[in-house]
Amino acid sequence: MDTQILFNGGTIQQLAEALAPLLQPQKVEQPQPVNDLMTRDEVCKMLSFNKTSLWKHTKSGKLKSYGIGNRVLYKRSEVLDAVKPINS
Repeated sequence: MDTQILFNGGTIQQLAEALAPLLQPQKVEQPQPVNDLMTRDEVCKMLSFNKTSLWKHTKSGKLKSYGIGNRVLYKRSEVLDAVKPINS
């Protein structure tokens, strides 16, 4: 079924200007999973830390780690919250 739109009372330029925002590609942000687990290497890369600095921040309580089996993992949401500026 074809739909027709009638445009009356304006110029082609006005129509083009009115449609321009609708024709722009929409930026679609993919939400990060809330409990997405990250390895120590991934956290170090994200924060530009070495493993010693990551260990110190974990030991001090600034970052919380989770032991699953023999792996040490971090929740992405908690890492981002830990580095978020206080005034935001």
